[in-house]
Amino acid sequence: MRELYPEIEPYRTGRLKVSDLHELYFEESGNPNGQPVLFLHGGPGGGTKPKNRRYFDPAHFRIILFDQRGSGQSTPFAELTENTTWHLVDDIERLRTELGVDRWLVFGGSWGSTLALTYAVTHTDKVTGLILRGIFLCREEEIRWFYQYGCHFIFPDAFEKYVQPIPEDERDDLLFAFYARLTDPDESVRIEAAKAWSGWEGSALELIP
Repeated sequence: MRELYPEIEPYRTGRLKVSDLHELYFEESGNPNGQPVLFLHGGPGGGTKPKNRRYFDPAHFRIILFDQRGSGQSTPFAELTENTTWHLVDDIERLRTELGVDRWLVFGGSWGSTLALTYAVTHTDKVTGLILRGIFLCREEEIRWFYQYGCHFIFPDAFEKYVQPIPEDERDDLLFAFYARLTDPDESVRIEAAKAWSGWEGSALELIP
């Protein structure tokens, strides 16, 4: 199995204000004169990690990472206002312009693949290619299968823990029930729901226990 490239540090970090509310963290590493590649993290809300730089040959690529709205080192953290797919697509374009990139290779996994595909469809002339893994098209049937009905057959024990914070009479629409709790004014309610939600996602990410 091929290993990741060695650890590297960014040669540039910065912040990009994209609205009166949101400011994004971005960084560049690798070869400043190399082929531009943009890494799109998952989640939504996952944020970037130093390990993400290691997917690319630093001698060849100008490696660009950024934290999407509400994620990682971008501010305000976990903010949902002005935070839609289309806001994120616009942010990618603003970052491309800010960095003086004509066209770039776009890499995304999971939610990052959804965002990469959306960006590529709407800005085809700015993309030299796509590298996608864990492809997720964010269609309603996929969301329902994972969070409501389908995936629970594969991970029944994890699913029982996932639905525990939700009363049985609200389990016909788990997405709505979790959204209500994740946005509840009571922090303890939000934390309980967030732990259950993230625990389910973590348990169902791979088939190997």
